Amino acid sequence: MPEHTEEKVEEATQSASAEPERTFTQAEMDAIIGDRLKRERAKYADYDELKGKAAKYDEAEEASKSELQKAVEERDRLKAEVERLNAERTRADEIAKAARESGVDAELLSRMSGDIAENVAFLKQQADAKPKYGQVPDGGEEPKAAAQKVEIPTMI
Repeated sequence: MPEHTEEKVEEATQSASAEPERTFTQAEMDAIIGDRLKRERAKYADYDELKGKAAKYDEAEEASKSELQKAVEERDRLKAEVERLNAERTRADEIAKAARESGVDAELLSRMSGDIAENVAFLKQQADAKPKYGQVPDGGEEPKAAAQKVEIPTMI
């Protein structure tokens, strides 16, 4: 069986070499290439027109986008302002409520930053604290009850 395969290969090789290889002249090659270029150029004949339309579309989209972008930025700014005002109102309400419930000064509490509950506790602590030193009336004189002479024993 391998003999038949070899014979077929030889026959195919001989028949392929029997056909002469086609050669082209320069004029034939120019005609073939010119025809191919015409077909390719025909595909893109309206390229410049489409390019112009695309540029106009991009410009219109950019102008529209900038208007849209301006509107989005304005919306974001207003939204942030509303959030800030809501936060201020909420804090003012919380301060008023805490001042009523605890009896601390609402104005002083509103000037303090940080946690309201901590500030209330601090103000209550400060109000309840006793002064370390005795109070001296205006003029710097000691009160009469507080002025007592103490004798110091001497050693002889």
